[in-house]
Amino acid sequence: MSGASPVTVLPTGTANLASVHAALRRLGAEPRAPAAPAEVRDAERLVLPGVGTFAAAMERLAERGWAEPLRARLAAGRPTLAVCLGLQLLAEGSEESPGVAGLAVVPGTATRFDADLPVPHLGWNRIEPEPECRLLEGAHVYFAHSFRLTTAPPGWRAAWCDYGGRFVAALERGALLACQFHPELSSAAGLALLDRWLRAAGGASC
Repeated sequence: MSGASPVTVLPTGTANLASVHAALRRLGAEPRAPAAPAEVRDAERLVLPGVGTFAAAMERLAERGWAEPLRARLAAGRPTLAVCLGLQLLAEGSEESPGVAGLAVVPGTATRFDADLPVPHLGWNRIEPEPECRLLEGAHVYFAHSFRLTTAPPGWRAAWCDYGGRFVAALERGALLACQFHPELSSAAGLALLDRWLRAAGGASC
């Protein structure tokens, strides 16, 4: 690639940004924080990472004036990657934080894994994409989460994983990609997925 391709990464305050930044840089992209809320809506490519609690992440988005521009961006289908908690933030809410509204881009509520399962679901597990998926491929990827979606919203293509029952491992729609797992921690398979998303979002890797 000639020159670094910019990718806006939201510093939600609940994410391990170092690993996200490192993975993007390995693919020839240049991560940066938004300079103003309007950039959240208008950036060429944007990543919404998340590790931590649903309520804390939503509070950060609201405090920084990012929530509404992010909703507008997602409604317009602008290239966006949501990671781990980032996927759950797209929902209407989460059992983790009762009464806290999510971005409500997709219907449903993130629910906790059944009580008889070790939580969090931590480590490597296999995902299986639906045949119509363009970005997602079958692979072993790295998870670290206690809550999940169990149904795929209309209009989205899904990849599925099993941990005490089937749950949504990832969603895609055009250049929108939301992963319950961590592609930045998923070795070659994760980097390959990030590369495909960058290309779909208009940025080829090296």
